[in-house]
Amino acid sequence: MAAPAATLLRPVRGFTDIRAEGWVARLPPAWRPYALLARFDRPIGAWLLFLPGLWAICLAAPGWAEGVRLTLLFALGALVMRGAGCVVNDLWDRDLDRRVARTAGRPLASGAVTPRQALAFLAALSAVGLLVLLQLNAAAIALGVLSLVPVALYPLAKRVTDFPQLVLGLTFGWGAPLGHAAVTGGVDAVTAALYAAAIAWILGYDTIYAHQDREDDALVGIRSTALRFGERTRPFLAACYAATVALLALAGWLAGLGWPFFAALALPAALLARQVAVLDIRDPAHCLRLFKANREVGLAVALAILLGRA
Repeated sequence: MAAPAATLLRPVRGFTDIRAEGWVARLPPAWRPYALLARFDRPIGAWLLFLPGLWAICLAAPGWAEGVRLTLLFALGALVMRGAGCVVNDLWDRDLDRRVARTAGRPLASGAVTPRQALAFLAALSAVGLLVLLQLNAAAIALGVLSLVPVALYPLAKRVTDFPQLVLGLTFGWGAPLGHAAVTGGVDAVTAALYAAAIAWILGYDTIYAHQDREDDALVGIRSTALRFGERTRPFLAACYAATVALLALAGWLAGLGWPFFAALALPAALLARQVAVLDIRDPAHCLRLFKANREVGLAVALAILLGRA
């Protein structure tokens, strides 16, 4: 039997990133566990899933009307599919989550939602995602269906490789080729460079995120780049972010963007450099703040692209 939804509003011992207060606390009690299961209390994940698609739309959209239409579709799609991905992840990890302080209060781990209920919720989220996908062209629909492969593999990757963050990069960066295909009907060298930039960016910021759970992950057998690099995370992060900026510059050059793009790229580059400079892997709350700061990085990249097209 599922635990009462109110249990999710009690503090979990140790550091946790669950946010059951605010608007979530004002939802009907029966809805709250599902909002937390889909991470609707923490929209940063939906932002980070959405941003590579936004880059591609800004880069290739033929006009403002089509650009706005696709942006709204991708925003809704990112919200529901990020939620669906969280459900899949938590179904895989519910036994491990009970043993990690940050995740012990998650709805499946705590018993507030049963696996059967989670599967029904997953079906509802997936149905909304499918409706969004069907508004796109055939190439984008095909890529959207193909994206289910890395989504399903990511929870397994944490058990078999030190680089599950790379698999997450393949998953969260998928919006770049999907967005480009939604505009142009296909993929090309620009798409490849943009996708590679997104993967390098995600590999970096999710390594920061993984440092929140480094000690618990080592105890329960979860692998990560945070554990792999440990005290050597700073140079690894610098390499990831340098590759991100270089690949974005390559994508802009291949797309024929004007000089304002390259000038404006200095802003996200500076924001990424700051993350490297101030990183403190021993402070979980600090790592979470740096991770969340990547929303501004992604928006700055989108702005640079728009300036390059002006």
